Amino acid sequence: MVIRETLQHREAVRGGRGTVDFYHVVPKDRCDGYLHMFAKLVIRPASSIGWHQHVGETEPYYILSGEGLFTDNDGSKTAVRPGDVCLIRSGDFHSIENLSDTEDLVLMAAIYKQD
Repeated sequence: MVIRETLQHREAVRGGRGTVDFYHVVPKDRCDGYLHMFAKLVIRPASSIGWHQHVGETEPYYILSGEGLFTDNDGSKTAVRPGDVCLIRSGDFHSIENLSDTEDLVLMAAIYKQD
């Protein structure tokens, strides 16, 4: 089976600012109920995904290119760059922002249900 990615442009994701492009790699209806989302996210310059919580799900971010600032559940802020993984566990809050005025922050994100 071959699945083609689909693009979704979103503004103010989870109360963040600016634009985030979601390149959905596997559609939700093909995930057999465990995987909620598997997508490449392109966070445009000066944009962010706002502070939000995951309940009953885990979400890793794998940074592919660009640099950003990840805010973890405890409020700590960490600069992230290619090769870094941000792990969000069930019950955790988090946010991520692209502080660059010129370069995109690109990452892979998968949201999957916890048993």
